[in-house]
Amino acid sequence: MSELVSIVTPIFNASRYIAQTIESVLAQRYQNWELLLSDDCSTDDSMSIAKSFQENDDRIKILESRENTGPAGCRNRAIRAASGKYIAFLDSDDLWVPEKLQLQIQFMQKAGFDLCYSSYRKIDEQGEAIGDPIFGPRSVDYDRLLNSNVIPCLTTIYNVERIGKYFMEDVGHEDYVYWLRILKDGYTAHGMPNVLAYYRVRSGSISNNKFKAASFQWKIYRNALNLNVWRSLYHFSIYSFLGLRKHKGF
Repeated sequence: MSELVSIVTPIFNASRYIAQTIESVLAQRYQNWELLLSDDCSTDDSMSIAKSFQENDDRIKILESRENTGPAGCRNRAIRAASGKYIAFLDSDDLWVPEKLQLQIQFMQKAGFDLCYSSYRKIDEQGEAIGDPIFGPRSVDYDRLLNSNVIPCLTTIYNVERIGKYFMEDVGHEDYVYWLRILKDGYTAHGMPNVLAYYRVRSGSISNNKFKAASFQWKIYRNALNLNVWRSLYHFSIYSFLGLRKHKGF
């Protein structure tokens, strides 16, 4: 019997892409899921689009907020409401391939893994592929993750029954801190080489602004994780080198 997967999708003025995102969930070969659409006071047509899908599929659940809480609060609302054995994350402009949940759940159950991520590919705002697929390491622990976030949020699934529910902090790169909190408690994340998702690169996003991303990285070391200056400098130097190597292509 397949286990229920709770899919966390935060929404804020996502009317341009949300239908495609929901359709990629509906197309999953693994059918035992609930899609938790957590809206953060959208002012566009996001909710009317979401509700049109909900009318035809009761696995789609809409969570509306009375006040804007930001990405972390929006995701946390869905995490609290999640009733599945597994939690997966999918932002409102990203996409999954139809085999995504099926392959990951099989991989996790066969190997006994509690936290799993996969490779993915970037697409632009029109849905065209950007560059080559992005492959992560076969596994990563807390110390290695401090050097760089190699756990793509849109590909990650974790076993709530074994790990428990964690909640995101409003610190910028909240998903990165989320994985660090889990791995610091002794867990290891395991990667799959399969390309199972498409990450949409949008103008103005933090991940597309290298200087802002570096600033968030330093603040995470010092403020969120309370690392001392020397340890922060050590990991930040590795983070900078990896970023430069990626940019230069060597």
